[in-house]
Amino acid sequence: MSTPSKSVRIIEVSPRDGLQNERSIIPLQAKLALIRDLVEAGAHEIELGSFVSPEWVPQMADTPEVIAGVKGLAGLADISLVPNLRGLDRAMAAGVSRIAIFPAATESFSRKNLNASMLEGLSRFEAVARRALDQGIAVRGYVSVAFHCPYEGWVDPAAALHLVQRLFDIGCYEVSICDTTGRATPGHVMPVIEPALARHGAGPIVAHFHDTFGQGLANALWSWRAGVTAFDASAGGLGGCPYSPGATGILATENLVHMFNGLGVKTGFDLAKLAAAALAISQYLDRPLTGGFVKAAPDPLLAG
Repeated sequence: MSTPSKSVRIIEVSPRDGLQNERSIIPLQAKLALIRDLVEAGAHEIELGSFVSPEWVPQMADTPEVIAGVKGLAGLADISLVPNLRGLDRAMAAGVSRIAIFPAATESFSRKNLNASMLEGLSRFEAVARRALDQGIAVRGYVSVAFHCPYEGWVDPAAALHLVQRLFDIGCYEVSICDTTGRATPGHVMPVIEPALARHGAGPIVAHFHDTFGQGLANALWSWRAGVTAFDASAGGLGGCPYSPGATGILATENLVHMFNGLGVKTGFDLAKLAAAALAISQYLDRPLTGGFVKAAPDPLLAG
């Protein structure tokens, strides 16, 4: 096992992955306020939205307006999800600087999430990546259902690792390995994370854990100890996936930051401001947030 890094990079995904599954449409100004609050709290890389069909994910219909509303925000590196060439055209028109593509490690999830086979989906994303890179737009990759699939069960690590390699082959600058259902434990995560680190190094490997079974922090800790230095997280534990029944939100950013603070690991985030950002967006939701610091507020120890 490598010596764990004393600093980590956290990619904040709450404006997209966090809000996409919310039943009530969040007002544009509330989304813009969330992004500004996250930047104020220390976030630099933020997934702002998605160029999927508004018919399928109505919450993301205003993504072009979100991007326009935060243009010029100091210190912000934007990321937007793109499913196909039509979505890429919309993303380029909106002026994105980075996109994310998201093939799945199982056939069933690919057909549910993309309405395409794994082979068709990957071919589609290769075309998206090729055009984006030609236009100077950086491409990030996700491996959906890298550990467990809601339709097929536990995923063979070899299938996930093959997809990680394919994403790097088509030009992704980093690949986020996703526990989409939130069922994985460290025992499921390490057989994927450790070979990925050995093959590609720590820099371009990102860990992404939903927290359905309360394993998110354990998975993040084991991944960090193995050498991972970058994590996706979502303020307040916002999130879910329309095609992963029962999956809850992504690991709460404030919980992850709190853990790393206790380990003496630098994240660049202000914990009190981060929790305040989550609390501010929570008033627009139909449910309570899951992040521990949000549930504990107001708490005089929040800034500690």
